[in-house]
Amino acid sequence: MRDRLIHIGSVLLFVFAVWQVLHWITGSIAVTSPAETVNRLAEMMRTPDFWGHARETMAAFSQALAIALGGGLLIGLVLGGWRPAGLVFEPILIAIYSIPKVTLYPVILLMFGLGLSAKVAFGAIHGIIPVAIFTLNAVRSLNPVYLRAARSMRLSPSQMALKILIPATLPEIVTGFRIGFSLTLLGSLIGELFASQRGLGFLIMRAVNVYDVKSIFAVTLLIAGVAIAVNSAMLALDQRLHRRM
Repeated sequence: MRDRLIHIGSVLLFVFAVWQVLHWITGSIAVTSPAETVNRLAEMMRTPDFWGHARETMAAFSQALAIALGGGLLIGLVLGGWRPAGLVFEPILIAIYSIPKVTLYPVILLMFGLGLSAKVAFGAIHGIIPVAIFTLNAVRSLNPVYLRAARSMRLSPSQMALKILIPATLPEIVTGFRIGFSLTLLGSLIGELFASQRGLGFLIMRAVNVYDVKSIFAVTLLIAGVAIAVNSAMLALDQRLHRRM
């Protein structure tokens, strides 16, 4: 734990040092300094308007994440457990995953209109397929010896799920959840960057339109900080589960 904290602290110091050097090279017109950015973020966080936008982003992201994780898990379990269906639909999922999602945004807007629903849908379509693919592969690669042992022990379906399926597939599923989290956040924010009137993504676009570099960096710093913290925690859990296998 101590080594991990030292490693994280070293990486943060390096990132802030590079950031400061870039500020010295380009000036505040292109890159604000870390101190200016933190001060601007503190100013913004003292206004009620900022928290209204933050709540809008959290609402869109939390709903999109629930759909992406729940839907992806269900699709992966069904396709992984039903091998013929998995062989048919896995290439289709991969083909859909390779499509740049931005090209689908006009369709999302036509289907859901402007507002929260479009952002939720756009975030969910970013995260659901990776979760489904990781879950599918986790179930399909389950060691047959485990299943034969469970049958010989005459375990019930619920016992087989609790004692065999979940422990054996959990590490890969958590990896899928970690990637799904990042992509869902990305999709939700992209949805706010275009055709939205609320949210942190909208704040960035509004700052871009008036060339407010401090606000651009302040909101970006907040989003990056939250994303890195959550992703680091999930990565630590992911690595711990894989070491146990």
